[in-house]
Amino acid sequence: MAQFQFNIIKNDPLDGHKGTNAGSISLENVAPVFIDVLEKRAFIDIGAMHARSEVEKRVKWIDDEEEVKGADAKPYWLVWVTTERGANGPYYAGVTACYMLVNKTKKRAFKRMHEHVNMMDKSMKHHFILDQIGDDNKQILAEFLEQHNEVMWQNTPQELKAQLNVSE
Repeated sequence: MAQFQFNIIKNDPLDGHKGTNAGSISLENVAPVFIDVLEKRAFIDIGAMHARSEVEKRVKWIDDEEEVKGADAKPYWLVWVTTERGANGPYYAGVTACYMLVNKTKKRAFKRMHEHVNMMDKSMKHHFILDQIGDDNKQILAEFLEQHNEVMWQNTPQELKAQLNVSE
């Protein structure tokens, strides 16, 4: 029995080819934004699309968060940001977040892989799920998204701005 595989591709999976690449997922409009909780900053690292960001490199992923904890452990939120183009131009269409704890000294890190996959999927389906990240991180994310692209921010649905505690 042949295994079904998803192909991650850059452009429209069916552009000009009926049937070729059917079942493919385009991740062209998805960006991984990290929130460094301790340094209070957000940044994009496209390597996270394949779990190869600087945050994720040179550590062994384990299921036991207690084993990762320690003086050198750093908490992060990986935020999946999906963009779309609407009648008024581009906007942030889906934004979801998932937790990870990284201890480079111990060379260990904790994340729930299924949560990361599910949150990326929900972002691609235009959901906003940010209740779990806390008010400080919401502010960091809101400032980052606005500074990253002011036009997208202006076109973004009020639902996202409300979740980020932004009033306009």
